[in-house]
Amino acid sequence: MLKTAFVLPLALALAGCAITAQRPPAEAPPPAAFTGSTEWRRVAPEVAVPEAWWTMFKDPVLDGLQADLVVGNQNLAAALAQVSSARAVLSASRSAIFPTLSVNGGTTRSATAESGNGQRTVSTNNSLTANAAWEIDLWGRLAEGVKAAGANYQASQADLAALRLSAQATLTQSYFALRTAEAQQALLERTVVANQRALDLTEARYASGVVAQTDVLQARTQLRSAQSQLSDMRAERAQLEHSIATQVGKLAGQFQLLANARLPELPPVPELVPSTLLAQRPDIAAARARQTAAYAQIGIADAAFFPSFDLSASAGYRGSSWSNLVSAPNLLWSLGAAVAQPIFDGGQRKLASAQARASAEAATANYRQAVLTAFQEVEDNLVQFAESGAALALQRDAFEAAGRNLEIVLAQYRAGTVSFLNVSAAQASALSAEANLLSSRNRQLVAANLLLKNLGGRMPPQ
Repeated sequence: MLKTAFVLPLALALAGCAITAQRPPAEAPPPAAFTGSTEWRRVAPEVAVPEAWWTMFKDPVLDGLQADLVVGNQNLAAALAQVSSARAVLSASRSAIFPTLSVNGGTTRSATAESGNGQRTVSTNNSLTANAAWEIDLWGRLAEGVKAAGANYQASQADLAALRLSAQATLTQSYFALRTAEAQQALLERTVVANQRALDLTEARYASGVVAQTDVLQARTQLRSAQSQLSDMRAERAQLEHSIATQVGKLAGQFQLLANARLPELPPVPELVPSTLLAQRPDIAAARARQTAAYAQIGIADAAFFPSFDLSASAGYRGSSWSNLVSAPNLLWSLGAAVAQPIFDGGQRKLASAQARASAEAATANYRQAVLTAFQEVEDNLVQFAESGAALALQRDAFEAAGRNLEIVLAQYRAGTVSFLNVSAAQASALSAEANLLSSRNRQLVAANLLLKNLGGRMPPQ
């Protein structure tokens, strides 16, 4: 009989889980390849991308900044605290499955008046008891709570990983922008020197009566324009440095990077496979975990339609003296079982179940949107990476042509065959061509950085 009484609740519990548990819908398999990688797949190298993908740019300064980021970034510190909070909630939900046990002890002294004689009787009552209670999870409410808490914990871990990836990619992009600004600054400094020489030459020719004063004014305008651009570029470089300081958790006024007007070399970028993207992107994993948690909430809401079963037990001693309290005459105990079934609640359970299902549908839509957004980002970056390579080749050719044209026009101006307007136009064209070349290199590095992030990012071990 005892064996039957033990097996029956266990069987009911297993059956109850099957009644209330809900699973998210199955997802369609991802495509075999990205559209944007069709033309470029033939030359995609076979290289292994490390988790620290930025090391492929082979820049020790960038590597050091990334190490500082993990330690000092306050957004990551806040996300880590959220992970600890979710872990505590998971531990609490697991402990709810087990019985609770409490021990109570106390002394009560009371006085009562006897009827008729008006005298009072004073008594002392000492007690030492232990109480146990256990909610039998027949319908899987507590089990679904553990599932929801576990999924939320996984989501918080994925959120932390996604935030870390985003911060690392943003820092890398900011670093590239800083180096590009330094290269632009060096270009403008050279331009200022060249324009100053052109102004000196023009003033000398004007003093000799060879050219008109308009040439001098045009040369001075060209110089002042370059000096103004140089001032703006210095301010942009300083702001980028301040931004990097904030990202790594340091005060902007106490942070400084040594100038280096060289951009890192482009590393090899291997082919991306959609299934790898789905497995490695933590933002997708976070959305999927929240979907699982939302469906677990359906099971919790549906379990409210079934009766709850509670077992309780109590044992202890009660007497007037502590000296012989623990003795057989003072022993008391109780065992009990309770069943509770709500009859009328104004439709609250139905509304809770409908709300849980609506939340699950929203979580499913959010998960699918996260997948769509991830695929769009990769397709965009593939196009950007491919087109930036083509644009870089064109800009390099334009830069070389503009440089040769400036040399020719300067020689013609010294020979007196063209006016300074021609020199001014050639200088502006050469400056623009080199600036565009640097911008194209920066865009190509940024696109490579984002593609490598999708391959190098890893989900934390579960």
